[in-house]
Amino acid sequence: MSRAFERGAAPVWGTGSWVPAVEEDETEDAYVIRAELPGIPRENISVDVDEHELQISGELSEERKGQVLSRRAGRFFYRTSLPSGVDGEKVEADLTDGVLTVRLPKAGGTKRRRIPIGGKG
Repeated sequence: MSRAFERGAAPVWGTGSWVPAVEEDETEDAYVIRAELPGIPRENISVDVDEHELQISGELSEERKGQVLSRRAGRFFYRTSLPSGVDGEKVEADLTDGVLTVRLPKAGGTKRRRIPIGGKG
């Protein structure tokens, strides 16, 4: 899969835009994207897919302890181009233990097979 990241100023701590750590993988029947989003509730995450790209975005509000900002805050955004042959109707997303896993099944295309040749002689 080719990547097409859109990054703003991405501080490690504080407010601003940031890009989550992401792992892209391919299995025999699907493309799998895993994004590290610890502490972000699922209702603050959006996953959008069309025939050409996957987008993961959302927002994390800041948490302060006194005058010190104690965790990353702001908007996050990740985008990647999709190869042809993704079945967009069967995409699934799951958030478990701070890791968002998006499974993009490959469309049931034709696999290579040997074709018997008919005819006489």
